[in-house]
Parts: sequence; structure tokens; C-alpha cells
Amino acid sequence: MEMRNRQVNHARNLWDRAVTILPRVNQFWYKYTYMEEMLENVPGARAVFERWMEWQPDEQAWQTYINFELRYKEIDRARQIYERFVITHPEVKHWIKYARFEENHGFIHSARQIYERAVQFYGDDHLDENSTLPLPNLKRTKRNMTELVSYISTHSIIYLKTKLKSYIKLILSMKRNMAIEVVLRKLLCPNYEQEILQNPTNYDAWFDYIRLVEGEGDLDVTRETYERAIANVPPSKSKQYWRRYIYLWINYALFEELEAKDYERTRQSCSHIKYSRFRRSGCCSHSLKFDKKNLTSARKILGTSIGMCPRDKLFRGYIDLEIQLREFDRCRRLYEKFLEFGPENCVTWMKFAELETLLGDIGRARAIYELAINQPRLDMPELLWKAYIDFEISQDETERARQLYERLLERTSHVKVWLSYAKFELNNQTEEDMNIRLSRRVFEKANESLKNSVEKEARVLLLENWKEFENAHGDESSKEKVSSKMPPEN
Repeated sequence: MEMRNRQVNHARNLWDRAVTILPRVNQFWYKYTYMEEMLENVPGARAVFERWMEWQPDEQAWQTYINFELRYKEIDRARQIYERFVITHPEVKHWIKYARFEENHGFIHSARQIYERAVQFYGDDHLDENSTLPLPNLKRTKRNMTELVSYISTHSIIYLKTKLKSYIKLILSMKRNMAIEVVLRKLLCPNYEQEILQNPTNYDAWFDYIRLVEGEGDLDVTRETYERAIANVPPSKSKQYWRRYIYLWINYALFEELEAKDYERTRQSCSHIKYSRFRRSGCCSHSLKFDKKNLTSARKILGTSIGMCPRDKLFRGYIDLEIQLREFDRCRRLYEKFLEFGPENCVTWMKFAELETLLGDIGRARAIYELAINQPRLDMPELLWKAYIDFEISQDETERARQLYERLLERTSHVKVWLSYAKFELNNQTEEDMNIRLSRRVFEKANESLKNSVEKEARVLLLENWKEFENAHGDESSKEKVSSKMPPEN
């Protein structure tokens, strides 16, 4: 025993010298306190911790000291350490830890006091949405809900000064509680009234204000608030302001349709939306969704929208509507208008031709394709030509498809066009292997065309595909002929 005591004292002296010489090395302090605790010398470990804290170490050291006291159920001592900790390291997260420590141990009143002290400590000038103190977790029981109402009543003005909207969203997202809603309306509505009085075009404030008013369930008051909001037309032509303003109209229309069930007012709101200065296509879509059961009104909305702001989305929506109604003559007129608006849009040409094909008017579909490929400017000509060729193939018009390939090759000599042409000829089953000879002739013509091409990789790709073709369908002489044309291997 005496030997063990001498060893312990020796180790204690060594650690004492170490922390004296190098007090900033936290690892020495950790091991020193650990040794004392393992020896069940709790007062000694506490004394070492106290010496350590005098050097104001980092937050992890303070947390270690707090955890030490909590292991021995010393709640008061841990609280005292927290008091020193938040002063030594005055950061928001440390105040939050302190408050949650009190709350987790059932001291709700103390937790609230800590939040209050933190707000006073930082002041209004140093609180913002990025360093905000959270609401205490007081929503577990009905008794605690009363505590939360009291807390909000006490501190809402402070939060409003710093514009901490996250608090409002948190409370509104909670389950319905009349006490909270009453407190919010009494405290927040006057503040929003003052804010929108100073800046009537602050649409974000209007949105929050309307959301609070809607919670009261008074349709007339809500409608009046919406009317006041939409009366503030943006003074600037900036799209940013108009976007927020139009969303006010959309919300107003939804309120009249879903809450007030006043469909005439909804229709009037939609009529205002569709004539808005910006985002007309999206606004007209909202109007159409409401009025889709009224066919005449829906057509009027779409026709007016297309006249005011022709957009692809509007044209396609109108065409889809007429297709569902089997009004194909109207679809044709709409496609014609659509192509006047965007003659370079290959997808529109293809959809128009597909419609005529489905209706069985092959001649009209072919004429549409012909008009399309002769346009001076196209956004995706390769897709259009492919669609036209596939159309002729689907109609078993092999010769027409062949002529299209020839016409296309007059405009471009791209290797993929040649390969597609050769594959087309190979897939045409004819007597006496005529398809193989025609496909080989395409490869030969392609080779001659690409021989002087600047893009050598294109000719290599062609020869590789030609070689695969001959390996599958050719004889020894044709295979040797292609092999002789292949580039030498490095």
C-alpha cells in the first residue's frame, strides 16, 4: 500500500509539473483529471478542474468539467460552471446549451430566464436571423403551452424589432392553439400595419399580414386586406416587384375559390391576373385551371393570352384542350398560328405532321414535312429530317425515303447520315441480296465523299462500320478491299 501511495504521489507530482510548465496543453489537464477521478479523489479532480478553468480553455474543456459534475449529480455546481462558461465564451450556442440544460432537468422557469438574459446580453443590435435564440421547447403539455404563450407575450416585441420571421413561421406551423393565435394577432398585426404604412409595396409584409388575418376566419376582413394589398401596384417596371404582386392576385383568387366559395369573384380575380404585365403565360394557366369547365371562357382566356404573349406553353395547352375535345380543325388553325410565331421550332412541325398522320391525311402530313425542311432556319434539323424519313418508312415508301436521304446528303455529308443511309438500305429485304449491294454502294459513296474531309475521325468511323458490314455480309475480296483502306495501326 505504501509503495502504491508513493507511486500515486510521484505521478501526481509529474502531472502537476507538466500543467504548471505547459498550462495551455489541454491533453495534460485531461489526463491529470482522469487520473484523480480514477483514484476516486473527486475533490482533487475538482481542484484540478478549477486550476484548469483559470486559464480560460476552449469550450470542450468547460463541457468536460460540466459532465464531470453531472456524473456525481452535482446540478448546482454544473449550473455555476455554466454561468462562468457563457461569460468566458459569450456565443449564442453556449447560451442555448445552458438553457437546454435547465430545461432538460425540469427547470422551465430558469430556462426562460436564461433566454431573457441572453436577449438582454446581446441587445437588439446584435441579434439577427443567423444568430437568433430559439424558442424554448415548451410545447410538450397543455401546461407548457401556457408557458409558451407567456414567453411570446413577453418577448415578441424584441423579436419583431429584429425581424425574426422564423419565430412566426414556427408558431404558425404548430398545431392550432387559440391562445397562441390570439397573442400573435394582438402583437403582430399592429406591427405589420405600421410596416406596410411606411412601405405599401412591401409585398412580403403583406403576405405575412394576410396569413395572420386569414387565421381569424373572418372572410370580409380577409377580403378587405387582400383588396388593400392589391391596390398597391408596383411603381417600377422591375419584374421582381411584379412577380410578388401577381402572387398576391393568385392567392386572392385561391382564397375566393377555396375559402369564400365566391366563384364570380374568383373569375374576376383571374381576369385581372391574365392581363398582368409579367408572367402572363403562367397567370393564364391559373385562370384556365379555374375556368376549364366553362369551355367558351377557357377558349377566350387562351386566345387572349396567345394574342398578348405568345408562348410555347400556351400554344401546347390550347392544342391539347382542342385535341381532347376532338376539334381537329381548331388544332390545325392553332398549329398554323404556332408556326407563324416560331417557324424554326422543329418539334412543332413534327407534332403537326404527327397529328395529320393520326387523322389519316398522309398527303397533308407530307406537305407539312416538306414545308418544314425548307425553312431557312431550324433549331433541330437533324431530328426533323429523321422524323420525315421515319414517316416515309412507316408508309412503306422506300423510294421516297431513299430520295430524302439523297437530298439530305446534298446539304450535309456527316458520317452519321451515311451510316444511317447504309443501314436503311441493308434493312430493305429484296430479292437476290439487292439490299447488300445497295448498302455496299452507300459505303463506297461515303468513302469517296469523306476521303478529302478535314475530320479524319469521321472516315475512320465509316471504315470501321464498313468493315463490320463486310465481315457479316461480304466475301474475301470485299473484306480485303476494305482492310486495305483502313489506316495503319500505330
